[in-house]
Amino acid sequence: MSAPLTFTGKVVVVTGAGGGLGREYALAFGERGASVVVNDLGGDIKGGGKSSAAADKVVEEIKSKGGKAVANYDSVEDGEKVIQTALDAFGRIVLVSFISDLIHRVHLRGSFMVTRAAWNHMKNQKFGRIIMTSSAAGIYGNFGQANYSAAKLGLVGLANTLAIEGQKNNIHCNTIAPMAGSRLTQTVMPQDLSESLKAEYVAPLVLWLSHDQCQENGGLFEVGAGWIGKLRWERSQGCIVRQKNQAMSPEAVRDQWDHICDFTNATKPSTINGSLATLVEVLSRVETEEGVAPNPARGAAGAPAVGRRLPEMTFSYSHMQCILYALGVGMSTRENDHLKFLYEGHEDFCVLPTFGVIPSLGSLMDGGLGSLPGLNIDFTRLLHGEQYLEVFKPLPTSGKCATIADVLDKGSGAVILLDVHTYSGKELLCYNQFSLFIVGAGGFGGRRTSDKAVSPVAPPKRDPDVVVTDATTRDQAALYRLSGDWNPLHIDPNIFSLSGFKAPILHGLCSFGFAARHVLKQYADNDVSRFKSIKVRFVKPVLPGQSLQTEMWKEGNRVHIECKVKETGAVVLSGAYVDLHVDALKSELVFAEIGRRIKDLGAEMVKKVNAVFGWEITKGGNTVAQWTIDLKTGNGALHQGPYSGKPDVTFTVSDEDFMAVAQGQLNPQKAFFAGKLKVRGNVMLSQKLEVILKDYAKL
Repeated sequence: MSAPLTFTGKVVVVTGAGGGLGREYALAFGERGASVVVNDLGGDIKGGGKSSAAADKVVEEIKSKGGKAVANYDSVEDGEKVIQTALDAFGRIVLVSFISDLIHRVHLRGSFMVTRAAWNHMKNQKFGRIIMTSSAAGIYGNFGQANYSAAKLGLVGLANTLAIEGQKNNIHCNTIAPMAGSRLTQTVMPQDLSESLKAEYVAPLVLWLSHDQCQENGGLFEVGAGWIGKLRWERSQGCIVRQKNQAMSPEAVRDQWDHICDFTNATKPSTINGSLATLVEVLSRVETEEGVAPNPARGAAGAPAVGRRLPEMTFSYSHMQCILYALGVGMSTRENDHLKFLYEGHEDFCVLPTFGVIPSLGSLMDGGLGSLPGLNIDFTRLLHGEQYLEVFKPLPTSGKCATIADVLDKGSGAVILLDVHTYSGKELLCYNQFSLFIVGAGGFGGRRTSDKAVSPVAPPKRDPDVVVTDATTRDQAALYRLSGDWNPLHIDPNIFSLSGFKAPILHGLCSFGFAARHVLKQYADNDVSRFKSIKVRFVKPVLPGQSLQTEMWKEGNRVHIECKVKETGAVVLSGAYVDLHVDALKSELVFAEIGRRIKDLGAEMVKKVNAVFGWEITKGGNTVAQWTIDLKTGNGALHQGPYSGKPDVTFTVSDEDFMAVAQGQLNPQKAFFAGKLKVRGNVMLSQKLEVILKDYAKL
């Protein structure tokens, strides 16, 4: 169980703490070790009168439980006096929580005055937490509460700016909109409901947001009755309603109103830079295009591209690229078993299986995906969402590969599934599926899901079997980019700062490589022939220099993985898994013999069969191997892996049942009707299995 949150050594100022929410906050902070300044003017609901009784009573309650507290009776408009009380009594100020019942004079100006008085003290000590209290009336509006609503939404704007200005000094400012019974809600809420919405259901959120472990900044939260929810802004894709060198008319606004108000594929701006960036892009579009047009993001990934094939690309590499890649994903000569991936003279020199993503990267760059008709992609809006890689044979340490990519589907219009097959000659080496998210793209009416997508899989609900931690270096991104991912986001301060990062972030595929080699070492003894495939979903970025922690769960030939940043606990890769080849499949012996037979009698077999057979071999219900028998072209061929096109018939059968069929112990037709042999495609071609498996049992 996690350790309890304490505030020992912290000084907290709670305004409006004589009753209601403020009282509950003050008591809670006091119980957990904080020194509390209980501020309350002691006025009535209309702001009249003044009394020290409310604040004094709360102070006594805190002290009676062994806590430290002093009272302050000043108006929050006299913010310097409020903060001075904290300095005189406790010598410092680190936390401020605002609760008040009056309107503009107290809610907005009072919050500003107290914050201003505390600000420099927080800056000097490089720490501070400020909690503003807004309300649902401020966020949504409410009949009869115009002045109250205006003041409460004003607090949100104040808090957002304080969050930005204070971040560099570790001063965080968040806003809550509590729903709890108070003096003010007595006039607008039924008594029984007001009494059931206890202040004690709000205080835990305030304490967490105030704690030094909490890194939340600039957040807005609704809270009440034990429920907490975070709010954010949402913006429609919008529409450009003017033409170059022409006046903008209200009729154009009217005609495009449905588009302007359509929240399909809405964006969620979080900074003023994000807001201004859209306007800059609009100005550019108006200068280069005529006519009324949708927002530049809208329709950026259009339906005409679905099913299109990209031009074939060639990728040549030597042992140097293989070694650079291994270094880029964290391999080191400090580890003896890494040397075979780093030294071309090693007797077992080989390539990491995840190097298979590198030849396919050209399909994302100019001349690849960006050149396809029907796709107008702004690559500054592209996020790498998921990745799947399947390797059909150990990759050679040098060679020339051809990559062929198909844009298969884009789901809602914001996601592009890019399939890339990499060949050496006619032999399929590996297959990649990129899932690419284009921020703000869409709006063309595409489907939200695709049966072509390789899906992530959640890990088992138990503790991991193995946890491996590996440190990245400060230069990890700079080193990994030498493998061909030249995105300046990972090295250029001008680019990563515009994207909202304080430092360059690590490539997602670099974290992908780290996690894959952790599994390869742990469960395959670095035997690259055991590696079959990997699937990951990219969740959050990693900063170079942070440590990657890979958690692993072994289930059959599948190793589920989840990768985290050790220092923060943030999940980096989720829904991830690595599939390994089992140690030995009986069916491999059969296919080896089929390969020899095709080599000797291929032309004759092609005449008799004239078909392409796909095979999916399973073990324990999971597909562990795929084979293609091509008896339709040339002199026939056999290769491990799926067919590049569509086979005439595909058989799915367990390794054991396949062996029984091959040895004549199980009739194929009986296996089919018993559900042991599943067939897709031309079922009648199953009758020609005899030609393929003939006389195997006699071997």
